[in-house]
Amino acid sequence: MRAMQITCFLLGCLLWQAVPAALTNQLKDHPSPYLALHGNDPVAWQTWSQDTLDIARRENKLLFVSVGYFACHWCHVMQRESFSDAAIAKQLNAHFIPVKVDRELNPALDAYLIDFVQHTLGQAGWPLNVFVTPDGNPVVGTVYLPRDRLQVLLRDVAEVWQNNNAYLQEMAAKAAALQKGDVLRPAPLAPGLGEKYLAGFVQQALDIADDMAGGFGEQSKFPMIDQLRVLLSVYGQNDQQKTLPQLGQFLQTTLDHMASQGLRDQVGGGFYRYTVDPNWQTPHYEKMLYDNAGLALLYLEAAQVFQRNDYRAVGRETLDFMIRELMTPDGGMVASLSAVDGANVEGGYYLWDKATLNKLLSQKEYEVLSLLWGLDRAPETGAGYLPKQMLSPAAVAQQLHQPTAQVMGLITQAQGKLLRARQQRKLPVDTKQLASWNGLALSAMARGAQLDKGEKYRDAALRLRSYLVGHLWDGKRLSRAMNQGGSLGQAGLEDYAYAAQGLYDWAAVSGDAKDRQLVRQWLAIAWQRFYTPSGWVHSDEMLIKQDLGVAVMEDGPLPSASG
Repeated sequence: MRAMQITCFLLGCLLWQAVPAALTNQLKDHPSPYLALHGNDPVAWQTWSQDTLDIARRENKLLFVSVGYFACHWCHVMQRESFSDAAIAKQLNAHFIPVKVDRELNPALDAYLIDFVQHTLGQAGWPLNVFVTPDGNPVVGTVYLPRDRLQVLLRDVAEVWQNNNAYLQEMAAKAAALQKGDVLRPAPLAPGLGEKYLAGFVQQALDIADDMAGGFGEQSKFPMIDQLRVLLSVYGQNDQQKTLPQLGQFLQTTLDHMASQGLRDQVGGGFYRYTVDPNWQTPHYEKMLYDNAGLALLYLEAAQVFQRNDYRAVGRETLDFMIRELMTPDGGMVASLSAVDGANVEGGYYLWDKATLNKLLSQKEYEVLSLLWGLDRAPETGAGYLPKQMLSPAAVAQQLHQPTAQVMGLITQAQGKLLRARQQRKLPVDTKQLASWNGLALSAMARGAQLDKGEKYRDAALRLRSYLVGHLWDGKRLSRAMNQGGSLGQAGLEDYAYAAQGLYDWAAVSGDAKDRQLVRQWLAIAWQRFYTPSGWVHSDEMLIKQDLGVAVMEDGPLPSASG
């Protein structure tokens, strides 16, 4: 009897050890504001880590890797519709290892999965949801899906994995092999070849340009900052202004529409990430630090090329917005402002109804803004009007038979009143401060300090420089980000590249030899860590053991880090 009891006890222990412990949600109170948003989901979210991959291997389960970011509108929608749903959570927890990723903390993984989904689905974006094998190879990927479609996809993928996971792993391994970086080495350009490539780029850009509204694209419109800066640089050469007048016209059309229509905040300055239409009318309302840093530079450079003070004003107002709304007391700048306001209304922070405008403004101010913003038309949304410039201040002055200077004064007064009122509203903020994006911001502030001899932009640049060097650099390595006083993520190539560029631009203003030496040190670390036998890699701490190097990284929403 005693022996039987011992045997039963040992068998019980073995059975208990064989049953894996149920996973629980690991994201509550996470220092990443985006991950913390999912901290109360019924989904048993894990972070991307070696431990998580080990769990997937032990349990022989696919990972469901969901990538997003704090300011992403559709990420919030999917969280409310699907990841807060008990039935969806039951499927995910039973059949997969659910993993939540903040793309801004893990850009290397994000780039890898985006590339996979782009090649297999034909489009990619966020939220990005990818099924990944325990070996780290993506199998199936998708973007936003409504709850019912997600439920069907989870069921189908789980069934295929259960019945034929060897086939899925084989297909995933083959797909991963196709993603491997090339081993080509860019050769020095033969004489004249660089000019030929540049001329081809300009012609290709003009072939796909929107001559009516500016920019590129027939559906949504993104600023395409770095591409526009290259085109502006080409046009800025004296001979090109004579031989390519259509390029100058296209650039000014683009700059005029981006500044006057729905991409730009007409009250507080700064730009939204993109518009959902080709005419720059209706934005998705998230404001990103990297966009605003790049657009401030673009408009300041365009002001010099075209000798237009209105472009300089847009550039300065963008810098002012960054200082006022993104800079923290310790000198760094936060990552983004949410697309939805504190009441969960998309764009609600930026929209106005007539009753509120009449209450806040004098009769003359309202009369001017009514013409300037077209308040006689119906509002685009039930939440109110998004300010857009329907008439120029000069045209408003002409209609009212008033001096333009007087109308401009009324516009400035009214904007000040609306800005002060708007600051009483609530808008969620992603408070993490990224090394790479703060490097881009430092470049923009340094440029502002060069053009405006006042102290405002110089002081802001100095604070940014001190934050990068004093908080994000420990003397040996950069941190990817800081939040709540702690370090977040692993710095990658773009952190070293953009931070070095920012410090280099600041050193051109300050003349500080120590900063120039630190630039050389950061670049040396970047070459050593991120240039491999197969080319450039985003990170040397990917966890996925794939040969992912590329000879040259492309410009996208952010400039090429390898470039």
